[in-house]
Amino acid sequence: MKHPKVIKRKRYLILKGITMGAANKVPGVSGGIVALVFGFYEEFVESLKKIDRDGVSMLLKGQFSDFFKHVNGRFLCLLFTGMLISYFSVSKFLDYLIYNYEVYVWSLFFGMIIGSVIYIYKNFKSWELKTLICACFGILLGISLSFISPLTQNENLWFVFFCGMVSITGMTIPGFSGSFVLMLLGNYVLLLVDAVNALFDTVLGLFSGNFAIISDPYILKMLKILMVFTLGSLVGLVVISHLLNFVLKRFKNTILGLIMGFICGSLGVVWPWKKTIYRINHTGDYLLDSNGDKRIENYQRFFPEFSYETFLALFLIALGVGLVLGLNWYGKLQKKRL
Repeated sequence: MKHPKVIKRKRYLILKGITMGAANKVPGVSGGIVALVFGFYEEFVESLKKIDRDGVSMLLKGQFSDFFKHVNGRFLCLLFTGMLISYFSVSKFLDYLIYNYEVYVWSLFFGMIIGSVIYIYKNFKSWELKTLICACFGILLGISLSFISPLTQNENLWFVFFCGMVSITGMTIPGFSGSFVLMLLGNYVLLLVDAVNALFDTVLGLFSGNFAIISDPYILKMLKILMVFTLGSLVGLVVISHLLNFVLKRFKNTILGLIMGFICGSLGVVWPWKKTIYRINHTGDYLLDSNGDKRIENYQRFFPEFSYETFLALFLIALGVGLVLGLNWYGKLQKKRL
């Protein structure tokens, strides 16, 4: 019989994965922040780094048990299980909330990012000229993202593969939002909404006995796109984790300074009070993407007038800060108990 502490740790890892998966899907929010705040960021990057020449050699030789131990398989499996649960449950609920209560959702995430900055700052003890310069550069880089206009949707499979490689950076680089990058590349709806929903509908259809769904041309196209995107994400995850592991071991304080600055600079991306600016042509008509949705040009940010909605949004910002700091405190407490 498994020890209660082991079972509790497994549940906690799945919960971390669910939180990380939900964060990865929100434009402007990074799953890497969750890993950093919950205290498993370095273990996550180190585990991914183990998918190396030795790991691949074990797989080719059929040494699956050795490979599982080599890559810290239990840790990764529980974490990715949580992410999968999130993509088909929490993230769908999140889509609904963003659509119906946009200001409140962004307020909560805005507060959570501020909480992340406070957490990193409290644990960062190496301020010097080099780290200050990196922090300032990170701030400028984060701010610049707020002024980039999104591209149009592109279903080319090579571009989809590239999107997978780039977007996965949000999982390994705290503060760098992979989903926001997908928005800038024009493929957020295609890859994180349409393709994921197509897979969900397929699984649901097969379980209910509707096997005709797998011959639907639209479903087949979306599944092919999702498969290529997933492959690109896996390649990007392994490549970037190796690079990050190398950099963190040699320039940890410099990189943390850069990350902290980047998170601060990218706060403008998730500013709760903003108006969507859509692309229009010379006749004044809205330009539409392949799904018939209006193409986003950019966002016009503004300061709100004092009202009940503003008061509630400010409360949610404070709640977001408290949630991150509280979860970090709880995570440290659990780590001591385990």
